[in-house]
Amino acid sequence: YVGQEEVRPQTGWLTWAIALDWSRPPRTMIGTRYWYMHTDQWRYDGYSADALASPLAEGHLSGMHTADTIALSARLGWMPFYPQFNTNPLDLADTVTAAVDAGEAKDAGSYVADELTSGRLKFSIEDLDAPENWPRVLALWRSNLLGSSAKGNEYFLKYLLGSHSNLMAEEGEIRPNDVNWLEQAPEGKLDLLFSADFRMTSTTLLSDIVLPAATWYE
Repeated sequence: YVGQEEVRPQTGWLTWAIALDWSRPPRTMIGTRYWYMHTDQWRYDGYSADALASPLAEGHLSGMHTADTIALSARLGWMPFYPQFNTNPLDLADTVTAAVDAGEAKDAGSYVADELTSGRLKFSIEDLDAPENWPRVLALWRSNLLGSSAKGNEYFLKYLLGSHSNLMAEEGEIRPNDVNWLEQAPEGKLDLLFSADFRMTSTTLLSDIVLPAATWYE
């Protein structure tokens, strides 16, 4: 995550932020949707998705939770969600390569499709609060996410950091159809929070590791 500010140099930031040293081109997702799900804010929505639909809509969102719409877009490939599957993508790539080399699968696409159809492989968003789908490491570059720019800061503190929060809201009564609901949501999903900044902020105070960052004039 990076702050909403002018970034210099852009090339160095892009390599870090979206792993250009791993693959190109990157396929990114919108941050609001990522945080909405991983900080469990979706559990507190008190209205269904059709409340947000246009009056001219044909009822496609009827009976759906807002989390269901995000799960649907991930399954249909409209917009990515990370982590994508309930297994490490590096391990999945090794498994796919071995299956194709052994003649057990025609290609990577057909192998993944068969695994999804059989239920052996699942989209992470279908069971987002399962430990294998938690965001484990969060890297922040010159951004005061916690205590400043985070939308729903108390949810970040409770569910990502597992620290004290002043969350007073009550969970909604509407349950999603396609996203597993745990009666007790996990708290403290992150294993490591590290920041790169040139100033002390509310985020660096909560970080496990703080690295120095260059200022605008360096």
